[in-house]
Amino acid sequence: MPDILTFSELLAQGVERWPDEPWCRTPDGEATRAEMHADALRCVGGLRERGVSPGDHVVIVLPNGLDFLRAWLGVVLSGAVSVAVNPKAAQSELAAVLEETGARLVVAPAGTAVPDGVACTDVAALLCAEPAAPAATTPEQPASYIQSSGSTGRPKFIIETHGMYTMAAEGYPYWLQLTSDDVLLTTLPLSHLNAQAYSTLGSWCCGAQLVLLPQFSASTFWETVRDTGATVFNAIGAMVEILMARDPSPVEREHRLRYCYSAPAPHRERHEEITARFGFRLVIGYALSESPYGLICPVDEPPAYGSMGRPRQHPRLGTVNSSRVVDPSTGEEVAPGEVGELQLRNPATTPGYYGMPEQSADVLRGGWLHTGDLARIDEAGNHFFAGRVKELIRRRGENLSPADVEVVLDAHPAVSSSAVIGVPSPLTEEDVKAFVMVRPGGEVTAEELRDWCAERLPPYKRPRYVEFVETWPLTETQKIAKKQLPTERTAAEVDIEERARA
Repeated sequence: MPDILTFSELLAQGVERWPDEPWCRTPDGEATRAEMHADALRCVGGLRERGVSPGDHVVIVLPNGLDFLRAWLGVVLSGAVSVAVNPKAAQSELAAVLEETGARLVVAPAGTAVPDGVACTDVAALLCAEPAAPAATTPEQPASYIQSSGSTGRPKFIIETHGMYTMAAEGYPYWLQLTSDDVLLTTLPLSHLNAQAYSTLGSWCCGAQLVLLPQFSASTFWETVRDTGATVFNAIGAMVEILMARDPSPVEREHRLRYCYSAPAPHRERHEEITARFGFRLVIGYALSESPYGLICPVDEPPAYGSMGRPRQHPRLGTVNSSRVVDPSTGEEVAPGEVGELQLRNPATTPGYYGMPEQSADVLRGGWLHTGDLARIDEAGNHFFAGRVKELIRRRGENLSPADVEVVLDAHPAVSSSAVIGVPSPLTEEDVKAFVMVRPGGEVTAEELRDWCAERLPPYKRPRYVEFVETWPLTETQKIAKKQLPTERTAAEVDIEERARA
């Protein structure tokens, strides 16, 4: 598809249209598009002085800030491949990342320790070079590798092409109807795709400003939103719930926020409670590192509560994205309302995983991206998340999705969040166990949750075990790390069926 842009073309267009308007504000300074572009080209020169050629791998270990953007854009414009490592995980992951990627160079703060035989430089040193022209690239060329969140053992690097980034950059403002009057705020790590593709490049190509913060702080969040004039905020995982758990304050309505872009979708009552309290529109979307072109709930329609939305399309190229839901065992599409694996097909899809040809072929078999996520589609084409294929619970001869149980538990007024898993059953197959976090000031018993579920779920979906928790194990992207929840019997759990028999 020849109309897909490369990084170089996208950045040049932004500089041409808004060269000197304020673009990025961070605690360590500000930059216009022209200034950032010039710094990135100096980094290109500095990288070439250090022997970096197109196709080489360069690891970046930097926090959110202007230096990350200079290094990242410089690496990609040089034709090399960026491999960003979250600084918080650098000590434990850096050696494995370098071994797997064979990176030529690490860009990190001065004094950073790296394994013997690996070159390291800081951004200040790169900026001492003369500017150099970008390398010739194509939309299909790799721009970066994103390490799969929550991975264990051998790191898995998702290949992100130039075209994946530029299509997301053009798409994000289109999906949210953003203009040059908007101010996008993100606290998400630049080592992941969301902050890179949506907030950073999305603001670049629509003329909006970007407020880039090093991390999320609930205690200062609303003051920051007010003081920066932010109009759009990207949230993920537990951020909105953390804000909801705090005591109400007048400052949380002293803002210009139009949208909070987030996932997953809360149930209707919680969705309405969030928007009524904070006064913004909660826009739910679905994407994954393998494709930023997933689903989104249209902002010009009433909310489809609980939905992940419909396939995202492109403002210039039109309809480029298709979805389907198929039976994981047969590969046949299921009827509306039935649960199956969500699959996507669009040109903004990864070509696979670096150094993993078998896994790459498997995730892209049949010309569709196999997301591994379960979903159902209603008659209007809205998609609803139903869990992970690998999380399907087999109970009493039936397959059930943990998400079906979680949405019922989360709708209880006293429940803050829940996680449902399958645990070994003495009757073979599995039993359903629910881990539940109660809202501050809320009270609920296991028996009350049993009755709540009995009114809303068929018998085979009702939890047998309930365990109340005060904290969650979280992934780097603030999702509940279900793999860390115990599947064995624990002293804290309640066996609801046993109590009912007693």
